[in-house]
Amino acid sequence: MNPIRETIDYYHALLDPQTAADTAGQLTEQQRRRGLFFGDRPLCTVLRPRFLRTEEYRAIQTAVRSLMPAFARAHAAALADADFRHQFRLSEWEEELVHVDPGFQAASPTARMDTFFDEASQLWCTEYNAETPAAVAYNDVLTEVFYALPVMREFEKTYDVRPLPGRHHMLHALIDSYRQWGGAEKPRLAILDWHEVPTYSEFVLFQDYFQAQGYECVIADPRDVTYQNGKLYAAGFPVHIIYKRVLISELVLRGGLDHPVIRAVRDRAVCMVNPFVCKILHKKASLAVLSDEANSRLFTPAERQAIDRYIPWTRVVADRPTTYGGGNIDLLAFLAKYKNEFVLKPNDEYGGKGIVLGWEVDQTEWEAALRAALTEPTIVQKRVPLPKFPYASWVDERVAIYDRMLDTNPYIWYGAYASGCLTRLSTVSLLNVTAGGGSTVPTFVVEKRL
Repeated sequence: MNPIRETIDYYHALLDPQTAADTAGQLTEQQRRRGLFFGDRPLCTVLRPRFLRTEEYRAIQTAVRSLMPAFARAHAAALADADFRHQFRLSEWEEELVHVDPGFQAASPTARMDTFFDEASQLWCTEYNAETPAAVAYNDVLTEVFYALPVMREFEKTYDVRPLPGRHHMLHALIDSYRQWGGAEKPRLAILDWHEVPTYSEFVLFQDYFQAQGYECVIADPRDVTYQNGKLYAAGFPVHIIYKRVLISELVLRGGLDHPVIRAVRDRAVCMVNPFVCKILHKKASLAVLSDEANSRLFTPAERQAIDRYIPWTRVVADRPTTYGGGNIDLLAFLAKYKNEFVLKPNDEYGGKGIVLGWEVDQTEWEAALRAALTEPTIVQKRVPLPKFPYASWVDERVAIYDRMLDTNPYIWYGAYASGCLTRLSTVSLLNVTAGGGSTVPTFVVEKRL
């Protein structure tokens, strides 16, 4: 039997009616007590965490470590060459802001790669969230909750269970960036996003954590900050670091390029993480830039090998010839003919917005989506076949086990290495909590005790 399946079966076998009821009750109560909600929905609706074997977690880290130099090379080329940068399909205002020097080295000190293990256990990297990777604090606190559940009391007698914490990495990334930026005094942090966003409860978790580590921290709405006398003020206090959770596109749309935050960052009056320059790699076209044969000469042989191994075939949708599977194709005609093999994604959206799964729409809808993709920057990506794993839930006073698809989303620090992992579950192909379904679970590395 597959070792991870054996582990799952053992865990589920421990969920006798009483243990399951106690586990479900404690999980619900703890999520309510700790604010583990996305809007008004609990983050976790299942009784089992995600289990990774050590070899699987190492495979994730290896993939990230081998790919990140290629992303860095593409980023440097984009900054240096406007023609090359055009492949990322930046807007006019993005073209202006990406040249603002952040004051520190990493374009994205904190990021997340959204990946999937396919049915053959091959890892594929499908999106690079280089701007506002969420759920680090949610993940850490859910981990604490699961460690104390009744079922884990028995499970840990047979298995070593290792957590993958991330809040300390976030704090380190913020402070390191601030020191490189030139900050000398102990900084006051501002977590910046709109008050009404469904992730607000995570900001509170981060605020509590930062303050517990000795750093003053406020949660600020961009509409409430001011810039005066060379300082950015939030909640009545000058701040030194912006932990930016608001999307740059929303900040510009609502506040314009003259917004106090944008002026303060440009004037080097405040350190902002992640900076404006992160937008280049955050574009979904970044994976197309790496994957496209037209750019292969940019990368080293080792980088090209990593791209071929870990990034599914990806292109910006355009009326053009390209290559696929070693042969030459006309891109639009090929996509129209083989819709069941591909997915369309807007270049800069989140929460599953605008994604079209070719195998779930009819031919007319698919061809309409292809036509629309010629007017709004869009990528097309080869479908990754997803395996399903059983997860237990407490439904109508009994244990119900359903197969669910899952993704594997390692957090990336300083654009270099992976540590920590977000796992999202769904019974449908679009795995995204923001899109209105699914569940988030903590991820543990497990090994059988000796």
